[in-house]
Amino acid sequence: MSRPLPKAGRYALRAASLAVALGLWQLLTSLDIDLWLRFSQFPTVTDVARTFADRLTGPDYWTDLTDSLARILTGFLLAAVLGVATGVLIARSRLAEDLLGPVLEVVRPIPAIALVPVAILLFPSNEQGIVFITFAAAFFPVLVSTRHAVRALTPVWEEAVQTMGGGRWRILASVVLPGALPGIFGGLSVGIGVSWICVISAEMISGQYGVGYRTWQDYTVVDYAGVFVGMVTIGVLGWLTSTAVELLGRRLTRWLPRTSSVTGPRPKAPRAATTPLRSATTSEAGEARHEHLV
Repeated sequence: MSRPLPKAGRYALRAASLAVALGLWQLLTSLDIDLWLRFSQFPTVTDVARTFADRLTGPDYWTDLTDSLARILTGFLLAAVLGVATGVLIARSRLAEDLLGPVLEVVRPIPAIALVPVAILLFPSNEQGIVFITFAAAFFPVLVSTRHAVRALTPVWEEAVQTMGGGRWRILASVVLPGALPGIFGGLSVGIGVSWICVISAEMISGQYGVGYRTWQDYTVVDYAGVFVGMVTIGVLGWLTSTAVELLGRRLTRWLPRTSSVTGPRPKAPRAATTPLRSATTSEAGEARHEHLV
């Protein structure tokens, strides 16, 4: 078995991987390589870097950046709140499932970007329509993941809280939401990525400012270096927001056991000396779990 790399070594390996990819891009485009794939049509890394530096000194780039971030954060936060609330409601109430389930299941397969005509007709401004598209993109991943996470909870936890006098709201706060948090954040991670895809597409179709709008404008005037600046900007913003969601999820679920990605032999657990001792340990763990739930 190979020994795990230290943290600094892992970061160095990631930086080297990125450097190799950029070097290969520069080599293929600077030499105008055309082997089925037409790299001669691509701008070089230096062309993109030069255009990127020029954009950073102008006001339009930062205006586009703030507009796209405002749209994505507004739509995503709305989707997170309403998606979690609706998912819990459907998972916990048969009446809500019968009333809302059929409508949501019919709408869910429709791609969010296909709702652009609906948003144009429904909302008085393009800005509100783009936020709606972003909301629709993230809402259903959050809803579905929350619903499945709540339904997968062990009924024993809820029964323990009920036995000790806990009501519906105590069960929701002590059992349902904490237990479903890992699944909820899984849906949030998917939702933020889909939101970026749809907000950029919506900006290309009906936006006036934003990274997507600027990228499409660069394409129409055949400024391919500007197109790649927009693509890099979108990738970095998506990575930063996804990382923020993941870090928040890890912080809120600190109590979960973490699995290690390092392969290797696992240490053997010590064997119990006697059966009564193992039974007593199990009983104490059950009492501690009950006290934690209450």
